[in-house]
Amino acid sequence: MLIAGVDEAGRGPLAGPVVAAAVILDIARPIAGLRDSKLLTAAARARLAAEIRTHALAWCVAQAEVEEIDAINILQATLLAMRRAVEGLALAPTVVEIDGTHCPPLACAARAIVQGDRTVPAISAASILAKTVRDGLLVELDARHPGYGFARNKGYGTPEHLAALARLGPSPVHRQSFAPVAQAASAATDVRPACRSSDRPRARVL
Repeated sequence: MLIAGVDEAGRGPLAGPVVAAAVILDIARPIAGLRDSKLLTAAARARLAAEIRTHALAWCVAQAEVEEIDAINILQATLLAMRRAVEGLALAPTVVEIDGTHCPPLACAARAIVQGDRTVPAISAASILAKTVRDGLLVELDARHPGYGFARNKGYGTPEHLAALARLGPSPVHRQSFAPVAQAASAATDVRPACRSSDRPRARVL
């Protein structure tokens, strides 16, 4: 029986995609040190991610974009990314075990396991792959959209990030459906340059 573990990274951030991974481990090639990615250092995650890619029977990482998150909400977008990850596996799993309380619609049996990333090795492996891939994506987004600190905060609403949102307004990769982003967008729209009728015409700054 092939069991795939599934987990996501990036449900809570204000920017960037939500990323999910699916992993089918090889019981003949166990990987030591698998655990919830949030409990590992970045160096340990990177090392384990390389081992997972090398030793797992199958793995796949998928995502749902910011536009999809805003259109269908973060929960549904997360389930969509999970389904894409499972469907992208090179081997069809018999059962899928998913971290959390919700399962996406799948062609095979699935069960949700609360804190599965801490108790089920395949889910831990998926957690590690999802987080390392998403962290890398946010470093790339930081280069494309400087000023928000994406490389450091990974899109989460840190004080630095919220201050940048207030100063710069949302970027194209911010989740417009999330309250802090919507508030920043509204504030940016409300702030308009004022001019008196006696002022000389000038270019309008938006």
